[in-house]
Amino acid sequence: MRQINALNHIIVTWLAVALLVVQSLALAETDTPERIEWKKAPIRLELTVGTDQRIDFPAVVKVGVPGSLQPLLRTQSVNGTVYLLAHAPFGSSRLMVRELDSGQIYLFDVTAAEEGGVGHPLQIYVTGDSGSANDPATGGNDSQPGRPGYIQLTRFAAQQLYAPPRLVKDRPGIVRVPVARDAVDLVQGGTIEATPLVAWRAKGLYVTAVKLTNRTDQPRTLDPRHLRGAWLTATFQHSRLLPKGDEADTTAVYLVSARPFDVSR
Repeated sequence: MRQINALNHIIVTWLAVALLVVQSLALAETDTPERIEWKKAPIRLELTVGTDQRIDFPAVVKVGVPGSLQPLLRTQSVNGTVYLLAHAPFGSSRLMVRELDSGQIYLFDVTAAEEGGVGHPLQIYVTGDSGSANDPATGGNDSQPGRPGYIQLTRFAAQQLYAPPRLVKDRPGIVRVPVARDAVDLVQGGTIEATPLVAWRAKGLYVTAVKLTNRTDQPRTLDPRHLRGAWLTATFQHSRLLPKGDEADTTAVYLVSARPFDVSR
């Protein structure tokens, strides 16, 4: 009898674990952003009443809502992320979203219904007229008039850390911003210690230099796919770390993001 009870307990435990795993996978799938390219045509968006819809933009934005829609739709804009919450169903209405720094305009044709699933977060990106993509997945340069691109920001951060003092120069439009210098869980696996060093902002883009240190007795190869967070680009000063205690057990990674470091990770 005791063996049967023990077996039943094991079965119940494993079923509970399996249920938690399934729920976690479902949640992870829901949290995965759907990337949408802005092609100068209004983006159709269907909301479910009572459910927040998250939209990430390349820079800090302001949302314009028609007066007739304001009692039915709550909008919040925080560091380049917009949250939309419909209080009641409504027909197609147009929202205008504008980047505060560049003036870039995005248009959305929004509807709301009582029934519907939990929508994926959306990530909006822009492809430049020259054909170079401002696409986080491809690591495009996102160069816009008057704003440094990903490559320029990364190069600037690396020079600030590693160049001789006589060669370190400030660049107009790039300003230093505060960042907490506490260790963070940035690299999957727990073998690499990550500590933010310094961060800068340039017209809606942020670049943060983070120190990476190998905690193990084995060499480690760094892979940007193992980084936690929403980064537009990630560039390692060195791609391989030697075992802890070696002079080469530490390097830096330069993370470009659309929002401050603490929000993006």
